Amino acid sequence: MPDLSAAFHTPELEEAFLGVVDVEGKLIAALEDLGPVSDRDVVLLDAGRGFLERQLTAIGARVNAVAFPDPHDETAGLARVADLPAGEADTVVVPWSELAVPGSRFIAQAQRLLRPRGRLLLMHDYGRDDVWGLWPERRDRAVAWSQRRGPFLGDEFRVRVIHCWWTFKSAEQARELLTAGFGPLGVELANRMKRLRLEYQVAVYHRWAPASEVAEQAEASAASGGA
Repeated sequence: MPDLSAAFHTPELEEAFLGVVDVEGKLIAALEDLGPVSDRDVVLLDAGRGFLERQLTAIGARVNAVAFPDPHDETAGLARVADLPAGEADTVVVPWSELAVPGSRFIAQAQRLLRPRGRLLLMHDYGRDDVWGLWPERRDRAVAWSQRRGPFLGDEFRVRVIHCWWTFKSAEQARELLTAGFGPLGVELANRMKRLRLEYQVAVYHRWAPASEVAEQAEASAASGGA
């Protein structure tokens, strides 16, 4: 998957959107808060062209970035994950991957990479913002995933919703990029814009890897005063 939730036609168009999506850096700050990721061994799965990898590295993460040539090929994706060593990552980050769906084998294999009490962070769109209409076929899925009794929260994940923005320099830039990226849906959104930014919400689903038996015994001993 690219470094954004939408796949664009050209690297140049993707680069242009990277310049307007979340310019405040709220997403990378959330990953640090939930991980953390700085000074940690981080595996980035379905890594795109390197934007998120550079952001993680810039805040001190030791990143092993794994790109998937075909983001929809579950067999190939599972094979790439299977090649990675188990139990050596403090944090695994998976941004907007079509393989990281609730209950998938991919999520189970991603968690296998974690050390005991490591953190798995899955990024998906939340589906309740100004831009959801640009990919209406995914909106119902995104909303269903985030329900309290939905497939993620019912599988021991928690969710943090990050309130971000797409911030444009001018109305002309907004119209140009939205049209180039999304065609008629982008034109319609540009026509409705009353300001130079659009609300964008990202759900980060997160859960801990299970503690090992040794770690659980150590925690229990510490809790009982070492008896």
